[in-house]
Amino acid sequence: MACCTNSKPFFTLINKVMIKKYTYILLIVLFIFGIGFIIHKAGRSKDQYVYYQLQERKGPLATEPGWEGTKATVQELYRSVEELPKDIKAPLQLATIFIKEARVSGNFTYYDMAAMRQVDYVLALDSSNFQALTYKSLIYLSQHHFADGLAIATKAMQLNPYNSFIYGILVDANVEMGNYAAALIDADKMVSIRPDLRSYSRISYLREIHGDYPGAIAVMKLALEAGIDGDDGTEWTRVQLGHLYENTGALDTAAFEYAQALAYRNGFAPAIAGLGHIALVKKDYAKAIAYYQQADMLVSDYANKENLAEVYMLSGNIKTGDSIANVVVESMSKDAASAIGNQNIGHYVDRELAYAYLKINDYDKALDHALAEYNRRPQNIDVNETLAWVYYAKGDYGKALPYIKAALKTNSKNPLLLSRASLIFEKAVTYSHVSH
Repeated sequence: MACCTNSKPFFTLINKVMIKKYTYILLIVLFIFGIGFIIHKAGRSKDQYVYYQLQERKGPLATEPGWEGTKATVQELYRSVEELPKDIKAPLQLATIFIKEARVSGNFTYYDMAAMRQVDYVLALDSSNFQALTYKSLIYLSQHHFADGLAIATKAMQLNPYNSFIYGILVDANVEMGNYAAALIDADKMVSIRPDLRSYSRISYLREIHGDYPGAIAVMKLALEAGIDGDDGTEWTRVQLGHLYENTGALDTAAFEYAQALAYRNGFAPAIAGLGHIALVKKDYAKAIAYYQQADMLVSDYANKENLAEVYMLSGNIKTGDSIANVVVESMSKDAASAIGNQNIGHYVDRELAYAYLKINDYDKALDHALAEYNRRPQNIDVNETLAWVYYAKGDYGKALPYIKAALKTNSKNPLLLSRASLIFEKAVTYSHVSH
């Protein structure tokens, strides 16, 4: 019995040792789990949320009223994200700011990525958020991922079939994919829901595509009347009206619209570039160079540099023109590489690269990029025109013929398209007679 009376302290001691041992183990496990959670959380924050700051504007854009306030707002929104990480309002507001700033500055590469980060952050919390899906489709279109943009916009429309803005994105996406009948249906729905600047301007573009310039001009005027003078969207619309006048040969009227846009919005690069094109058409190369240089200093836009290269070449300064054209090719190639490396955000620029390579007489690379774009959207008339023109430049007139015919399928009266078509048809007929 002695052993039994002495066993209680012994087992009590054993129990205390075991409890202490397992407590240590439990603490170690909890410590490891805690460290892992912190690392996971930090990794998730790094992957899902990145702080993008506004880039400084250039020229008159930097002194616009409200710019300093916008920068302060961005900082406030970031503080909101830190304090309320599950709240989706702040990221959506940030996305709105970044999307607008991309259009204003022309720095789409940076701001599209910044906006997409906010959108993806929201969609990780709410995969059916209508505004986030709308923005995602809009950013995809900006990056020329037109098929992806169309798919996301369709999903968003199914969630909210009575929203005008989403039908505008569907119009744009269907036009880029060459689905012109679908684009017309979407435009009708859009204007029936909200007849405003956005819907009228899209109807104008569709009329232009189908060769109705008087109708396109009339509706673009309605779009302009629906806007507020000086607003970015209104002055963009005024510039589009100027382009329509240009294409119908009313150069002085077009120049007036560009000058009006500048009067309402100082330093508006698209209007400055429009005046540059008027000077180019009138063969006032010195003035055209000055306008394009000014526009190029204000916004990041390959088109301004390409136009500069063209003007220099036409004025006889081949060396400078070639130098600028090569810079454009190099910069665009980097964007093309980013598109390959990141399918979600990289900018497809193959159609633009095709024309850039034509300027430096590298026809084989021009063809590679024209075919790459054609394989993505073979129904689009502009893509068919590009491929046809590359084949023409290479002297493959027979190959150019079916593509230029496809480019004319909507009965477009665009003067550049018609002039290229006439050259291709003439060469194709002559080549056909000679070969037989």
